[in-house]
Amino acid sequence: MKFIKSNFALIIFLSVIISMQACKAKKIVQKPAPVAETPKPVVPPTPVTKPAPVASVPASPPAKKPVYDFSNIQFEFNSAILKTDSYPLLDRAAAEMKINPSVKFFLKGYASIEGTEKHNMILSEDRANSVKTYLINAGVSPNNIASKGYGTSNPIGDNSTEAGKELNRRVEIGKQN
Repeated sequence: MKFIKSNFALIIFLSVIISMQACKAKKIVQKPAPVAETPKPVVPPTPVTKPAPVASVPASPPAKKPVYDFSNIQFEFNSAILKTDSYPLLDRAAAEMKINPSVKFFLKGYASIEGTEKHNMILSEDRANSVKTYLINAGVSPNNIASKGYGTSNPIGDNSTEAGKELNRRVEIGKQN
């Protein structure tokens, strides 16, 4: 009893550490079942004969070249948060970008005319970085993506209408030269 009283703090500390170890989540990994090798049947040698001519097989079509121009990535007014409509496009872009890991990409962020030039420049940079973060989380190498904000320059829609302003709140993805 005297031992327990004198070492009470140490006993509590050890109990806490042991219980914390027991609470940690552990991955359960199943080992694959061993594959039994089947013996190959012994085939007697066949006499060498001249093969029959083979009919020509039509060549398969050339592999589809990846498309790297994505330009319909939209944002809400005064926000760098992606619209949910842009997710499928970004998923497709990430898949195309991962086809050839040596290709470098450039993200161009833009803003509509509302607000000050300084605010729009920061907002366009934040939009480009938002897309960059999404693509990195989708598995694209961060070394292959550069981004820059361009503010209100290069509008694709009429800034005097709401529909045009909405078109100008965007990020474009392209292949670096």
